[in-house]
Amino acid sequence: MKKQKIAVLTGAGVSAESGISTFRDANGLWDNYNVEDVATLEGWNRNPALVLDFYNQRRRQLATVKPNAAHLAIASLEDNYDVTVITQNIDNLHERAGSTRIIHLHGELTKVRPENRYNERNGFSEDMVFDIGYGDINLGDTSVDGIQLRPHIVWFGEAVPKIEQAIDVVEAADILLIVGTSLQVYPAAGLYAYAKASTPIYIIDPKDVPVRDGRITHIKSVATVGMEKFIEIISKKDE
Repeated sequence: MKKQKIAVLTGAGVSAESGISTFRDANGLWDNYNVEDVATLEGWNRNPALVLDFYNQRRRQLATVKPNAAHLAIASLEDNYDVTVITQNIDNLHERAGSTRIIHLHGELTKVRPENRYNERNGFSEDMVFDIGYGDINLGDTSVDGIQLRPHIVWFGEAVPKIEQAIDVVEAADILLIVGTSLQVYPAAGLYAYAKASTPIYIIDPKDVPVRDGRITHIKSVATVGMEKFIEIISKKDE
């Protein structure tokens, strides 16, 4: 029997219980930094050392945390379903939990690319992206052709090269699961609208959901608890 397709859209809330700071909560990451300084091309051009230090700190923190029960539960869905994770997160916790098909909309913290390998029309050149693990990047660290390396992150104001791929996954999904995202950061926030009219949508978030759609079931819980409830719901439907 052909497996049902589940598209899972995740945001910062799924990694919060692992100890990774979210952007919007009190005492979150942006309390100490201006977005314009560390997450825009203008900020990079103005002070690349500050930007590199910001992401170096985040990389070091990532090395100290582990996937939580929500990441593991999402990975376990692959036992019975055809699962693709679409994440707004730049951490690698889904990979480390065992998920095998992941689309990183906003880039990956453990990867870098030359600063000139990007344009608005074509995005970045994948063949120039490489993994540095949890190490630092510093001014003067360059590609083989002498170009300064930058974080492999999609900053505010930059195009999201993998959004079309994500749309295709959502359009094909039999079930859409949204975990730990405020649905306020576009274009990712608009992805749910591409689900088929017959596709049930489950949103796991402890806060109120700013979206009104008859297909939505809101599981008002943190990610770890919400994933338990979601698996219980779909298991009963499969009986």
